[in-house]
Amino acid sequence: MRPRSFRLGLLSLGLAATTLMASTATPAQASPDSTRQLTLAAPSGVGPVFSATDRLARQVAGALADPATRDRVVAAVTAGPVDLLTARLNARTDRGAQSANAAVLAAKGLPAATGSVLQLRLGHQDMAAELARTERPLVAAASTDDAMTGVVAYEPAGAQLLLDPVRLPERPVLVVEVNVAKAMQRGLAQVRQELTARRLTSVTSAVTTQGGYWATKVNAIRLNNDQEPWVKGSAEIFNVVGGTGLDGKATVNIVEMPYLDNDGTVYYPNQLLVHFNNYKYNLADVVMWEDDGDTNYRDLATALITALLTVVDYGTYTPLVTAIINAMPASWWTDDPDYVDSWYTLSTGSSGRLNGAAANGWMDVAPYWVQQF
Repeated sequence: MRPRSFRLGLLSLGLAATTLMASTATPAQASPDSTRQLTLAAPSGVGPVFSATDRLARQVAGALADPATRDRVVAAVTAGPVDLLTARLNARTDRGAQSANAAVLAAKGLPAATGSVLQLRLGHQDMAAELARTERPLVAAASTDDAMTGVVAYEPAGAQLLLDPVRLPERPVLVVEVNVAKAMQRGLAQVRQELTARRLTSVTSAVTTQGGYWATKVNAIRLNNDQEPWVKGSAEIFNVVGGTGLDGKATVNIVEMPYLDNDGTVYYPNQLLVHFNNYKYNLADVVMWEDDGDTNYRDLATALITALLTVVDYGTYTPLVTAIINAMPASWWTDDPDYVDSWYTLSTGSSGRLNGAAANGWMDVAPYWVQQF
């Protein structure tokens, strides 16, 4: 899943502004001479996650100069992503993997107990056949920059190539990246813990006198297409759902959408997104985020807490979207922002197609009565 990224400047023009999206197609195969070094600019504004994975990609490429190691890695990657902390490439690369993993955990605000979050995968499924035939695969790091103009790849012998980010190179590329699904699961658990400690999230369902409560169910959802570099891996989607709690304080819940694998695709999850039994008012907001590998969950928790503590209950509902977005660190709006879209003032009566405020997607929703036992 690679949703459309938005810059801070675009947000300042208004989240409701409509943005035309280019449709995503399978990356075109490169011409015979496209594996030469291209006159493109290298990725700019790289952060600590890319710096660590790029350094490791160079070391992995060097390890593949050994034929036995290369054959073993190729066979493993063909079957699926390989955990780089257990790959046992060579002593130098194994040390590099440990160091890079520690750097990525720190950059993402994750504890050391998270374990390995680095993996090696095939750059694109169309490279599988050529990978089985070649003796010279390239290795690159998955950039966190949506605006990249070149993919830096490394030869086993040490040479560096700059590949076209849109057209697939003829030579297969192995990609060093963050296991975003694992990192996000651990990171959001940490965010929930910190919100719970500040009493800013619903821990238990409030008892109702009606034998149940109303919720908002997502029947279908689609995020718009975006022309993304082939080297980028899947993003993971989560939502910050917020409203005014029964105690009059702002409260949020984190709702994950792990099924959103591809943009431009309609999904039918039948997922409950908003639970109104813990809200004082009949209204709630949804802010959707992605993790492309560089989300710092400690910063996310701090930003959410900062935003929620500024919201005051004056007897009427106060939308939380603006407060949440404004509290996010400035780094989230440069190079690869994690904001996807937002939906204002969902109620127990919300029904039908709801377009996101940033025009990056829509949801078909319906009221749903949750029956108590």
